[in-house]
Amino acid sequence: MNLLNIGCGGHFHPAWTNIDLVSTAPEVRAYDLRKGLPYAENSFDAAYTSHVLEHLTPHHARISLQEQFRVLKKGGIVRVVVPDLENKAREYVRLLDEMSSTTTSPNTAQNHEWMILELLDQMVRTKVGGEMGAYILRPNLANAQYLIERIGDEAEEWLKVAQNQASSQQGSQAIAQKSLLQKALSKSPSFLVQKVREALAQVAVRFLAGSGAAAAFKESLFRSSGELHLWMYDRISLGQLLQEVGFSDIRVCRFDESRIPNFSSYLLDSTPQGTVRKADSLFMEARKG
Repeated sequence: MNLLNIGCGGHFHPAWTNIDLVSTAPEVRAYDLRKGLPYAENSFDAAYTSHVLEHLTPHHARISLQEQFRVLKKGGIVRVVVPDLENKAREYVRLLDEMSSTTTSPNTAQNHEWMILELLDQMVRTKVGGEMGAYILRPNLANAQYLIERIGDEAEEWLKVAQNQASSQQGSQAIAQKSLLQKALSKSPSFLVQKVREALAQVAVRFLAGSGAAAAFKESLFRSSGELHLWMYDRISLGQLLQEVGFSDIRVCRFDESRIPNFSSYLLDSTPQGTVRKADSLFMEARKG
C-alpha cells in the first residue's frame, strides 16, 4: 500500500511516505506544505495528518484537505488527528462547576488552572513552550498525573526535564534551549540559512527602529514559526469540513481503531505500551468516494 504521512515532524514510519516543511531524518521529505502536495492524483491508499490542521488558518486547512483528497485513490482513507475542542471545553466546564461547589476533589484548583492554559496558551504564547511549559516545570507539581492523562507523552517529556532542574525558570530556559538546538541540528541547510536571515533582520530592525520594534518583530517571527494554534476543531466542525471537501463515510475513531490496514503497528497514534500518544486528540477518518 502507498501511505502518506503529512506534517510528520519527528514522528514517522519508514513504511510511509513522510513529508514535512523541514526534514528531521533521511526518511522525511522536506517540502513547503503550503504549496500543496508534490504528488500526482490518485497516488495513495491512505493519508494521515496529526496535529497539523490546527496550526493552519481555516482557509489553508481546507486547502490541505483538498490536496489530500486529490492524491488519494478512489476508496482511499484519510485519517485526521487534531486537539479535541469538545473534550477540552467539557473538562473545563466540569472543573469550573466543581470549583463552584461546596466540595472539591484534591487538586481541583490546579486542574482548573491547567485547563485554562490548555484551551488558550498555544493560541497566544510568545515563547517556546509558553505558559504550559512553565506550569509543568513548577517544583513539587501536585497534579502531574492529571497532566499526563491530559496530554500524554508531551507532559512526560517536560516532567523529566523538571526533575533535573533547580527552579522552573532554569527548567524553562533549558527546555527552550534544548528544543531550539535539536531543531537547528535536525533541519536542512535552507532552514539554517533562513534563521541566519531572520537574525540579521532583527539586528537591522533594532538599528533602524529601536528595541521596541525589534521585540515586536521577534514576536511576529515566533507567531509564524508553526508552534501556535490558529484554529480548533470538534467532531462536528471537522466532520463538516471533510464533507465539504468531498469525503464521505466520516467517522470518529479511537486512537487504536482505523480502517487503514495494520495501522496500530505503525505506532503513529499509540505508544509501544499500547496507550494513546496524544491523549487530548480527536481522531477522525473519512473515505474518498
